[in-house]
Amino acid sequence: MNAQPIELKKHEVAHHFETAEQEFDAAKIGMWAFIAQEVLFFSALFVAYAVMRFLHPDMFINASSMLSWKMGLFNTTVLITSSFTMVMAVQRVQVNKIAQSINYLIATLGLAGVFMVVKYFEYTSKFSHGIFTTKFFVAEGAFETLPIFFGLYFVATGLHGLHIVIGMGLIIWLILRARKGEFHSEYFTPVEMVGLYWHLVDIVWIFLFPLLYLL
Repeated sequence: MNAQPIELKKHEVAHHFETAEQEFDAAKIGMWAFIAQEVLFFSALFVAYAVMRFLHPDMFINASSMLSWKMGLFNTTVLITSSFTMVMAVQRVQVNKIAQSINYLIATLGLAGVFMVVKYFEYTSKFSHGIFTTKFFVAEGAFETLPIFFGLYFVATGLHGLHIVIGMGLIIWLILRARKGEFHSEYFTPVEMVGLYWHLVDIVWIFLFPLLYLL
């Protein structure tokens, strides 16, 4: 039995825009401004990492060995794959393949869920060994300064995880709207904007993974 086709709805341009193209350009400029702000936000953590690593190089090497690079690599693969499925979701809606676009959005959502599940097991493994952030750190190690590394680790990966959860909420919002026929070749702005946000999340992790797990 064939699924019932999605009835596409005509998009009404917001009253403060003259054309759909102007509306799209404004949204894209706004999203790029937001992404620039997010880059500056995470840059502060990267600077803190660089300073602390310079001050405590041996401790950082020892602390990094306490992380599971295999779990980190698996999550990196998951996010890179999710970036591809998001690209396909945008491309499919641009050619009115709405059902396929929804499937790719669902795949992206599922991959994001896999990432968070892996991160949950990674966090709980650390907690069970007394590895917490800053003053709550109770594990024994070769360096008394280990809480510095894990403070940065939990803050950086925690904030990144928060961005993943927000992205998952946005993807669910896209799926619900796409099923109502609100997106099509003439109007796909929200899908592309969420896609840009999701690529930012992926890129941030691509930096976090080698800095925390490998170097």
